This record gives sequence, structure tokens and C-alpha cells, in this order.
Amino acid sequence: MVEAEEVGNKMRSQMRLDAAAEEDDLPLPALFDKASRLYSLASSSSLDQEGIRKGVDLLRRCDEMVSKLGLFSSNETKEDVSTANLKYLLVPYYLGEMTEQIAQEDRIPALKASQDHLKEFISICEALELIPADELESFRQKQPDTAVNKRAQKIARFNRQKAAQTKLQEIKERKERRGRSLRAAALSAPTEAGEEDAFEDDGEEEREAWLATISLALCKAFDLLDMLKKEEEMLLAVKERKEKDGNAFAREMLDERTKKAETWHHNAASRAPYSKPADPITCATFAQDVIEGRASVSQAHEHNHQPLIFGPASLVGGGLTSERERMAARVFQPSYRMPTMSIEEAGLCEMKMMEQWQERTAKMIQEANSAWHKDGSSSAQDDEDAEEEKARAWDDWKDDNPRGAGNKKLTPCG
Repeated sequence: MVEAEEVGNKMRSQMRLDAAAEEDDLPLPALFDKASRLYSLASSSSLDQEGIRKGVDLLRRCDEMVSKLGLFSSNETKEDVSTANLKYLLVPYYLGEMTEQIAQEDRIPALKASQDHLKEFISICEALELIPADELESFRQKQPDTAVNKRAQKIARFNRQKAAQTKLQEIKERKERRGRSLRAAALSAPTEAGEEDAFEDDGEEEREAWLATISLALCKAFDLLDMLKKEEEMLLAVKERKEKDGNAFAREMLDERTKKAETWHHNAASRAPYSKPADPITCATFAQDVIEGRASVSQAHEHNHQPLIFGPASLVGGGLTSERERMAARVFQPSYRMPTMSIEEAGLCEMKMMEQWQERTAKMIQEANSAWHKDGSSSAQDDEDAEEEKARAWDDWKDDNPRGAGNKKLTPCG
């Protein structure tokens, strides 16, 4: 089993070496096409780290070949560059964007390398006069710009990006329409040799497409460069603080978390005496005393309320011992009827009534589901059958005794 795995690993490594040797022999156009496909997959997050590293390697070789061939010069403008070579301007941009996507423990070198590639792309486009004047002026400024200027710059960049995307979409639709027309013409009438090539050879349209792609890449490069600068500054600040404080930075974070945990436990311990809910207060008078601070929730309370007695102060304040005193106390009563129970007592009565109603309902449901209920349904069926037999017997009797058959007084001879 181990030998089979070793043989498999050797075969895979040999295949990688053969593929690398084949890629070394590829010309620049084929190498760029392969790297462009990997870049498209990486832009849509459909590529793993191995594929990203492979794409970066291919783009680096493309960059080396472009430098060796000397396709671009600082003395040229965009009109001097041929249409076939315009696409190779995107090599540094692709390389910068894919280098930023490489995952590694120390991210700062990847950020610096990505910024170098993006700056190289911007410098080449600047030499070829592909960058607008306002964008180039703001890029050259070393001092931080105001918020108003930054906003205007972002709006202008967004408009250029939108215009480039619209231009590419228009070119794509024109190509599709021309392709459909060519296919329809080929089906209707055969074309002579050379006519189809003349229709398909549209160098001006291809040049417009590559220029729009470069303009779109420039807008994205400026935005990505700003983002990478901010990320690098943040990571450098964290690294500098770690180097300055040593382990104090991590210790400070741990101390802060420990302090938060201790505070939470302390508050939980202080709330422990009140964590068990007290008995519900069913007396309105006692509840009012608790709210106003005259009593505590933990105090025991019994519902021993004396009825209100109106009358002379001597009778109300003293004890009603005789029937005479009770009758005298009832003389002075309010004009309205006094309640016979308090609010909490009425609530308790209603609660008891509800419990009784629930018990009756549960009993009725239980009886409905019992065997007695089923027996009752069967007896009802028997009653229906008896009624049906009775109706049939009555029909038979009416057939045997027609209407008026027994009334002899109505007959002529009667």
C-alpha cells in the first residue's frame, strides 16, 4: 500500500514537471490567455490558493517576457501601441490583484508586492497617456486631500468605470449581432473566400474593447491601491505595538477579558438573593404599601381586611360590642352600595370559577372520547333504523288501505 502511494506521488510530481516544461515553451499570447482564465476564476472566488499561486507564477513569466521583448516604451503614446499588444498592459494589474489574494501568515509583504505591481501598471498607463488629468493630479499629491475633493474624485472615478462597462457591453452586443448576421448570410448564400475574413476582421472594435478594459482596470487599481495602503498602515501599527510592548499587548487583552468576566460574576452574585421570584402579591393595599416603601416584598401578609364602617368617631374608633352600637353605626352609610369584596378577592373568585370551568370542559372531553359515547352513537344508529322500519310499515299499510276505502257514507250506495 505504501509503495503504491509512493508511485502515485512520483507520477503526480512528474506530471507537474511535464506541465511546467510545457508552459515554459508556450508563447506570450498562449501564456497570457491561460493566465487571464485563471484571473477570471480568481475574481469570481472560484479558485483555490494553489490555482492563485499558479496564476501569479504565469503572470510573472508574462511580465518577464513583456520586459524582454520591450513592447512598451516611455517615448510612445497609446496611438503608437498596436492593438495586439494593448492587452499586455493588463499584466501588472492582474499580477497585483492576484498577489493580494495569496493567503500567508505575514500579510504585509504580499500587500507591498501588490502595491508595487499596481503602481507599475499606473506608471505605464501614465506614460502612454491613458490616465485622465484630474485623476493623475490627485494621485501625484502627497498631502491628504479634503473630504469634498475625495468625494468628487470618487464620483468621477465611478462615472468613468460605468462608462467603460457600458462600452464593453455595447461592443459585446455588436459582436453577437454581427455573428448572428454572418451565420444567417452563410446559410442563405455561400460566401466567397476572403469575404468572411473581411467581415470578421474589425481591428478598430477590438482596440476600443481593450482601451475600455484598461480604463476599467485603472479605476479598480486606484481603489484597490487606496484600500491596500490603509490595510498596510493598520497592520504596521499593530506590529509596531507588539514589538514595542512585547507580550504586554496580549496580556492587556487577556486582563481586559478577565476583568469583564469577574465583573459579570460579581453582578450575578449580587443578584443571587433576588434570583428566586417572590410570591405574587394578591392584595392591592399591600402592593401600594410596597410601591410607596411602607412595606417590603419579603414581609408576610394576610388578607384580614375589616369592612369600612361609617358613623360617629366614638363608634368607629371604639369596639362594637352590642347590637345597639352596630345598628347605630349602620345609620350613617354612604349613598352608594359598598363593595362586598376587594379587587384581589374578586380576582381569586374568578380564578376559581375558571378552574372549575376548565375541569368541567376536560371532563366533557373525556366523556366524549370514552366507550360510553361510542355506545351512545351506536344506539342512535339503532334509533334511525327503527324509524326507517316504522316508515316502511306505514307505507305498506297505506298501500293495503287506499284513501277513503273505509268511509261508506261517501259512496253512492251508502
